[in-house]
Amino acid sequence: MSATAVQTPPPAAPRAPGAKAGRRKLSVPVLLLIVAAGLVLVSAVRVIAGDNATDVTSSGQIAGTLTGAVPIALAGLGGLWAERAGVVNIGLEGMMILGTFFGAWAGWAMNPWMGVVAGVLGGMAGGLVHAIVTVTFGVDHIIAGVAMNILAAGVTAYMAKRIFNVGKAATEGGTPKQSPPMEDMKTFTVPGLAHWLATLEKHHWFVVSDIAGVLGGVVTRISSLTLLAVVLFVATFFVLWRTSFGLRLRSCGENPVAAESLGVNVYLYKYIAVIVSGGLAGLGGFFLSVGTHFYLEGQTSGRGYIGLAAMIFGNWRPGGLAMGAGLFGYTDSLQLRSGTDSVHALLLLLAILLLAMAVWKYLRKAYISAGFALGFAALLALWYLTTDSVPSEVVQASPYVATLLVMGLFSQRLRMPKADGQPYRKGQGG
Repeated sequence: MSATAVQTPPPAAPRAPGAKAGRRKLSVPVLLLIVAAGLVLVSAVRVIAGDNATDVTSSGQIAGTLTGAVPIALAGLGGLWAERAGVVNIGLEGMMILGTFFGAWAGWAMNPWMGVVAGVLGGMAGGLVHAIVTVTFGVDHIIAGVAMNILAAGVTAYMAKRIFNVGKAATEGGTPKQSPPMEDMKTFTVPGLAHWLATLEKHHWFVVSDIAGVLGGVVTRISSLTLLAVVLFVATFFVLWRTSFGLRLRSCGENPVAAESLGVNVYLYKYIAVIVSGGLAGLGGFFLSVGTHFYLEGQTSGRGYIGLAAMIFGNWRPGGLAMGAGLFGYTDSLQLRSGTDSVHALLLLLAILLLAMAVWKYLRKAYISAGFALGFAALLALWYLTTDSVPSEVVQASPYVATLLVMGLFSQRLRMPKADGQPYRKGQGG
């Protein structure tokens, strides 16, 4: 009779005094200090730039930021669900397109809340197709995603001609490329507080008026879908990081073989994640439709791809994703509302931020990154000092340029799920 010896793992070696303990999480006081420093910096830029920068912290600018950021954030949140389960979802753009079309159709034919349902279901249908192709048949995720984008654009263009260009739809303003208008969704304003903040904002006091503008933008005429998006972000964090379901889903994106050995139905979790991903992207697409009150061909304008980039910038976490989406939404709103003047002031703000980043990188001995950041800061400062405005072409491209610049310089030490995008077949670990 033989006995199996059970080996006790040796105790972990003590960490050397100078060894790094890994990446530290920012505490709440530190985050509050960063936010306060950011407000002081933006307020200082507003004062330095004078009348050209009065809109950088206005309530209208913040409201516009939310409008631009929410669809990108929802698309990125969809990408987060899929990639945490190990499926790369390049098809977010196509799922957003499906959401714009089906949501606008139902919103016009019935009511906006039915448009929400139809937009989500349209995106989920796209997610289901993507899951079947990638999870069941093992097609390369990038190829499948690109095909989804092409398919969605073609299907919606064909259906728009068949639905919106005939009968009642045509008499109410429908065209081969546009749906008839739908009703607006309900908005919310905090009574009393919104008026008081608007009064403070008009005084243009240093920091105080800037805080009033920021807070006023989030308590005045807030869309129901914006509130729903906030709830979905909180729910995503809770579900994926605070429940056993989320732990099993994330294990499918880290090590599906190990997850299967513990009894996890990897295929099922991947399907759920990609279908939820499509539904969130579809909701983001409908947000675009309801914002303009109709579906318009080409309405997404690459926001699915930007959402994916924001998710990567956020290190596959909801909080970082929200920051990336907010960055694009802010610059997009700035160029739409104020044009060349505020974008010119943005050059100074970016130069200061890049200078601070260069100092931080230098102190961390990342000399190459510090050099690049310092070089960009010098160029932007020189551009600001030697000009009074920027060309209109630069204004239109500013959301994309600013987003790419900050993401390229700040996206360090990213860690994607280990099995993200890798093919998986049931039983392959046996």
